[in-house]
Amino acid sequence: MKSLFLRLGAAAVAALLSGASVAGAQDTAPQTSPPKDPKPRPELVAFPYNKADVEFMQGMIPHHAQAVKMCTMAPTHAGKREVKLMCERMLISQRDEIHMMRVWLIDRAQYVPPADATHHKMTMPGGMAHDMLMPGMLSDEEMAKLDKARGADWDRMFLTAMIKHHQGAIKMVEDLLAANGAAQGDDIYAFASDVFADQTAEIERMQKLLDAK
Repeated sequence: MKSLFLRLGAAAVAALLSGASVAGAQDTAPQTSPPKDPKPRPELVAFPYNKADVEFMQGMIPHHAQAVKMCTMAPTHAGKREVKLMCERMLISQRDEIHMMRVWLIDRAQYVPPADATHHKMTMPGGMAHDMLMPGMLSDEEMAKLDKARGADWDRMFLTAMIKHHQGAIKMVEDLLAANGAAQGDDIYAFASDVFADQTAEIERMQKLLDAK
């Protein structure tokens, strides 16, 4: 496990360096629409995977979906150009990852949350299901408060909330890696590593923007 986190830490540093170069070279990022779901491809399913892997994917979809909803406010709510550009890049990456996670679940005949899910459906022992927020996610009241803000106030609220949001995603990765037998497949391990690295790097960039204000 120690070597696993060392590898994730190295990946985070690499992502931070590459993200900085992209941010400097890229002035604009095109808006994209969420890709459509393909048909299931059970013959391409990679093994092994277990219940913890499935629940990680199912929980990360609404987690990403809320980030997308937050970022779509930027064109009309954000004040600083740097914050708007960061939101555009997040929209592209998070929508692409939502698509990937939904395909991963479709191929394995698992429950697939909607691409715009706002909560994670958790099924308890006995079959009872209830909606819950994943770590770092904003409540409905916090989302409404963010939607009312504009300019510098929105930038500050967004950056503060998204740092917390990303920290929640990192905790979800750590919980996955701590689960017995989880993240053994190359695909799930690669995705979890990317989430850890990318969101660690984005926290660094958002904290710098927040400190600059």
